[in-house]
Amino acid sequence: MSEEIAGVRIPDSALVREATELVREVASPLLFDHSRRVFLFGALRGREQRLEFDPELLYVGAMFHDLGLTDRFRRTDQRFEIDGADEARRFLQAHGVTGEPADRVWTGIALHTTPEIPLHMAAEIALVTRGVELDVLGIGYLAVTDEQRAAVVAAHPRPDFKNRILAAFTDGIKDRPETTFGNVKADVLEHFVPGFHRGDFVDVIKNSDWPE
Repeated sequence: MSEEIAGVRIPDSALVREATELVREVASPLLFDHSRRVFLFGALRGREQRLEFDPELLYVGAMFHDLGLTDRFRRTDQRFEIDGADEARRFLQAHGVTGEPADRVWTGIALHTTPEIPLHMAAEIALVTRGVELDVLGIGYLAVTDEQRAAVVAAHPRPDFKNRILAAFTDGIKDRPETTFGNVKADVLEHFVPGFHRGDFVDVIKNSDWPE
């Protein structure tokens, strides 16, 4: 029997069940609950905006979007968003989802911390960002009802979430500070990693090898 939260049905398929178990196994309860909320809030925002989207693709995008913060999938040579995007595409391809649909999920995860641009792309891409923005930043908080929000949080609680997610971000990216150049995660390291020096776009231009 499929599960329903806040009027949103969790897709009942082998792909979704395996995605759920993978994330449950490798991620902390904090990240697991956050990822489920991202799916639920993304789906609710999609319904509110009357968007047509593939719920399985949105689910994998939401559930895998923070895998780059986990011990198993964390790398140090690229942005954490790409870690999760790469694993999502591998997972989908192993389940027979290839080509553009798999690339759509990859893009949704890779761009989920990039403001505005994903909102002008395919629905699944936009709604991963919508879900993340609502759960982490409170953007779109009033676009869902109090009852919907309460149902989502009852199913997937968020105790001390603001502090705990910032700690998870810090732990997941502190060993690759150069990958935060030009993106919002530089703000996290500036707050929580002593001695972090933010890259400066103007300095990069002025100090490049070009003579003028």
